[in-house]
Amino acid sequence: MLALIAGQGGLPPHLARVLAERGEVPLVCEIEQFPSAIAGDFPRLTFRLETLGQALATMVDMGVTQVCMAGAMRRPEIDPALIDPLTAPLVPRLVAAMALGDDGTLREFISLFEEHGLSVIGAHQIDPTLVPPVGVLCGTVPEEAEADIAAAREALARMGAADLGQAVIVRGGRVVAQEDDSGTAALVAGLGGASGGLLYKAPKPGQELRADMPLIGLETARQAVQAGLSGIVIQAGGVMVLDREATISALDAAGLFLWVHP
Repeated sequence: MLALIAGQGGLPPHLARVLAERGEVPLVCEIEQFPSAIAGDFPRLTFRLETLGQALATMVDMGVTQVCMAGAMRRPEIDPALIDPLTAPLVPRLVAAMALGDDGTLREFISLFEEHGLSVIGAHQIDPTLVPPVGVLCGTVPEEAEADIAAAREALARMGAADLGQAVIVRGGRVVAQEDDSGTAALVAGLGGASGGLLYKAPKPGQELRADMPLIGLETARQAVQAGLSGIVIQAGGVMVLDREATISALDAAGLFLWVHP
């Protein structure tokens, strides 16, 4: 059995549907404070970080052998009074990992799963079609795009060293906005009424793609259109596209390009 550690957004419901259509019913595991949007009659396990140890034991008892973490997840408030006996020994590790940022936290979760005999797979391994092929999927790429991409990659390399965001907006070879903990939506929304430029999204250097592969989708396309961007560039093999056909249609209709850059 596969346990789908379901965060928020459209990716967890998509994966649940894909699995169900294949006859593979996942165990939907949700953090109590942040339930997912998965509907339907799936077996479920709700837990808090304070009861993570018990949740891991329950997964093993239920026959779980694989785990997939998907969707946006925030750090919940921790109530020390709720920490159960199986979680107490894990607390020092979790605290140390959280001090290292999101990547450190995710890697520690992967280690915990693997120590319990659970293999961790990425969303793109459940549905390989989430990762689009190399090429221009719609629109016309302007000549200046390569210079903008080079500037974006330099910025992301610096951001990655500080465990910051996965996206930047570049205009005229200059980075005009960088993603932070607020996410890509806030990044694009903060552009105001300016026009032109591109959104570039890629994994941070060394990012654990099984747990945190970047994602764009229809909402990203709508935000890019509203912000007056010329297009979106994503790194080939490192970014998923949810609702690909609808995303491409929305960009194409507005005259924006989508380039899966090698």
